[in-house]
Amino acid sequence: MKNLVPKKMFFTKGVGRHKEYLQSFEMALRDAGIAEYNLVQVSSIFPPNCKRVSKDDGKKLLDPGQVLFCVMARNATNEPNRLVVSSIGLAQPADPNQYGYLSEHHSFGETEEKAGEYAEDLAATMLASTCGLEFDPNAAWDEREQVYKSSGKIFRTTNITQSAQGHKDGLWTTTVAAAVLVFE
Repeated sequence: MKNLVPKKMFFTKGVGRHKEYLQSFEMALRDAGIAEYNLVQVSSIFPPNCKRVSKDDGKKLLDPGQVLFCVMARNATNEPNRLVVSSIGLAQPADPNQYGYLSEHHSFGETEEKAGEYAEDLAATMLASTCGLEFDPNAAWDEREQVYKSSGKIFRTTNITQSAQGHKDGLWTTTVAAAVLVFE
């Protein structure tokens, strides 16, 4: 069997609300534009020579019902006004022939900005340790980000994050963020 290494990846996010937990997840997948696929969650490697594409361009290569591998963060609540968040962080190496890292983060009470930075930091820290970069793990993200990027070994870090407040009437509220791997 030939190695299954994705050549493209797109990022998406969504939020769903429904009285049923499962249906709120389905609604979040619909909002993210990936409900029509059979999703298989995988661990967090950004493949070598993988190209990031827009969701629209990635979906042009897919068929409904197709099995799709993805890295997904998911969170839900039925508590009124409770803040839920799901985030995927990405750290891409400067050398496109090397693999990078994706991270999943799901939490309660964090802003999108804080959760996104955390996910991005987590992915960058995993890549930095693989590259042998020396850094202070207790330093603030801004400080470590400068060390990582000035090393010349980490090309880009970014995140995609979805937050939502729990529905006022106690409907299930689900957030998802996903990195979808696309094979050509």
